[in-house]
Amino acid sequence: MPITANDTSRKSWLEVPENSDFPIQNIPFGVFLTKENVVTVGTRIGDYAIDLGALQQLNYFEGIELTDDMFMQDTLNDFISDGKKTWRLVRNRIADIFDETNSQLRDSTKHRDIVIFKIEDVEMQLPVLIGDYTDFYSSREHATNVGKMFRDPDNALLPNWLHIPVGYHGRSSTIVPSGIPVHRPMGQTLPAGHDTPVFGASRLVDFELETAFITTDVNVMGENISTYEAEDYIFGMVLLNDWSARDIQKWEYVPLGPFLAKNFATSISPWIVTMDALEPFRTKGPKQDPTPLPYLQTKGKKAFDIHLEVSLKPENQEEETIVSRSNFKYLYWSMSQQLAHHTSNGCRVNSGDMMGSGTISGPTPDSFGSMLELTWGGKNPLKLKDGSERKFIEDNDTVIIRGFCENTEVRIGFGEVSSQLLPPFIKQ
Repeated sequence: MPITANDTSRKSWLEVPENSDFPIQNIPFGVFLTKENVVTVGTRIGDYAIDLGALQQLNYFEGIELTDDMFMQDTLNDFISDGKKTWRLVRNRIADIFDETNSQLRDSTKHRDIVIFKIEDVEMQLPVLIGDYTDFYSSREHATNVGKMFRDPDNALLPNWLHIPVGYHGRSSTIVPSGIPVHRPMGQTLPAGHDTPVFGASRLVDFELETAFITTDVNVMGENISTYEAEDYIFGMVLLNDWSARDIQKWEYVPLGPFLAKNFATSISPWIVTMDALEPFRTKGPKQDPTPLPYLQTKGKKAFDIHLEVSLKPENQEEETIVSRSNFKYLYWSMSQQLAHHTSNGCRVNSGDMMGSGTISGPTPDSFGSMLELTWGGKNPLKLKDGSERKFIEDNDTVIIRGFCENTEVRIGFGEVSSQLLPPFIKQ
C-alpha cells in the first residue's frame, strides 16, 4: 500500500508556518485534553490540534475498519494494536481530508468547529499506556566516554558492547509528557573520601539526549522476530530525556546496573512521529566491526537522519543556551537490532511498550548527549548566555530537547520535550 500522505507536493488548507515541525506530510499521533475537559486521540498540522474522535463520529474514516470508539479513548494503545495497515490507511485519509483540494471539511464551519483546535488551547497527555520500558545503551561515543571516565581509558568499552545491544529495564510509572516538572531525587551517595554512604538530595542531576520507539504487539512469549521484520512492529518515535542522578548512579550501579539513579523520571515528547513519516530520511548507520552474529545482521538503510539539540534555560530567563547538537544516525545499534535482540530469548513485547535509544552522543565534544560528557564529569563547566555556569542541572533549570528531519522538500519534526527540574519533593 503506497504512503500517499508523504507526497511532498501536497499542501493543506490549514495554515502551516514556515519551518514548522508539523506539515501535512508529518501527521503524528497523540492524546490531548480540550478546554471542555474531553480527552481524545488526535493529530497535528501546523499549530492546530485535530480531534480524531470527532472526525470518526462524523464518518470521515468511512471505509476503514475501525472499532466505534477507536479514537475516543485516552491512549493510543488500541489504535497501535491494529497494526501497520490501519496506521497507514488512517494517516493517508487524514492527509486527504486536510489537502487544500478537498472541500468536505474545509467548507463545513460546523464540522471544523468540532474537529479543529488551536494548539495552545489543548493540554497534551501521555500518548500511550506504557506497560514496559527498556532503555538501551547504543551510542558507541557515549559508552566510550563513560568508560573513559569511570573505568580504564584504554579499555573503555566492555567486551560485550560490540556484540549485543546492551540495555536495562526501566520504570514505566514515572514516564511523563513534556511540560511536567521533575523533582530532584533523594538517594544514597558515597561522598569523596568517605567509607560509608549518606542519604540526601542528588547533587549531580543530568539529562540524557535520547529518542524512543513505541511498539505494537510483536510476539507471543517464547517467539523471536528477525531484524528484517522488526520495523513492521514499530509504530513511531518520540524524543526522550532520561533524567539521571550521576552520584547515586556511581554508588549503586555495580553489580546490576542502573536503578534508582534513573527511574525517578523519564520525559517524552507528546507527539509520536510514525515510521512512515520518517521513511524519506533513511540513512546508513556506522559500520559494525566485528560483524554481528547472524540474528543481528541487517541490510540496507536502518538509521534515520534526525537532527537533535538540547538547550538549557535557567529560572526567570527567556533566552536558552544550546549545549548540544547531535544526530540519531550516530547510534551504533539500530532499532531493528534492538527489537530483534529484545525478543531473541522469547521475551514478549506488547502494544505501547517503549524502547529508549540510550544517550545519543556524536563524535565531537559539542555533540555529546549529557552534561556528564559535555563538562567531562564537571571538570569543564558550560557557560550559559546569562553568564552563569553549569556542571550539572541546577534546581529550576529547564531542559529542552528538540528534533527534526529535513531535506530540500520537507521538514518533519518531533516538537520538543521540555521539563523543569524542581527541588526535592518535601511532604507538607
